[in-house]
Amino acid sequence: MADQRLTGGVLGVPIDVVLWEQALQRVRHWGLRHESRYVCICNVHSLVTAGQDAVFRNVVAGADMATPDGAPVAWMLRRLGFSEQQRINGPDLMWKYCEQAAGRDESIFLYGSTEETLATLRQRLHAAFPALQVAGSISPPFRVLSAEEDAADVATINASGAGTVWVSLGCPKQERWMAAHRGRINAVMIGVGAAFDYHAGTIKRAPPWMQRCGLEWLHRLFSEPGRLWKRYLITNTVFVFLALRQLLSSGQKAKARPEGPG
Repeated sequence: MADQRLTGGVLGVPIDVVLWEQALQRVRHWGLRHESRYVCICNVHSLVTAGQDAVFRNVVAGADMATPDGAPVAWMLRRLGFSEQQRINGPDLMWKYCEQAAGRDESIFLYGSTEETLATLRQRLHAAFPALQVAGSISPPFRVLSAEEDAADVATINASGAGTVWVSLGCPKQERWMAAHRGRINAVMIGVGAAFDYHAGTIKRAPPWMQRCGLEWLHRLFSEPGRLWKRYLITNTVFVFLALRQLLSSGQKAKARPEGPG
């Protein structure tokens, strides 16, 4: 019988009720078997975007796992009755997984960002985890790839033998890319947003106390106000309004779903 996954609806999007160890174990289980799956790391921006874009909502809803990134998303799940729900964010998921993979005969692949960031990221990963096997990396151009270019990337990833592909293309591009490549890439794809930049040091991450208090978004806003003011100020306001409306309406119940693609 297929394993069951438990999800809670946040703004109408199914988000997995999952703890850190469970999330890491799922990715490891799929990766070791080279199962073609994808994982969405869902923050306020991605959930509000899902509410405005039906195609993107289907992409997130179709993920094999959608974790609650962003403190407000985890908080919503706790308010919906899942009192132990933790924030499962992209940068920490990637770092924790790399730490564990370094102790196993397992390789990873990096897809996204710039060549310079990837080079620095690989150096930092090697310094932190000398035994970690980085099977390869690709910095795709900032445009739509041709069918030939895309096929070449898929062939390179599959030939690398990596069980996990860490994808840093930004939301919603990375989620759409992963969904389009499920069934073509023989590995688990995990969309981790700005994780490559954080771990490479090209973007400074919020101090731990801000992360614990759910203020990482504020740190990013102050760091890049020109680019992020609309995302954080407008999108966060929309999220608060929709979240309050959901909590005041009829209760949302969790759903158990069989594990599997789609």
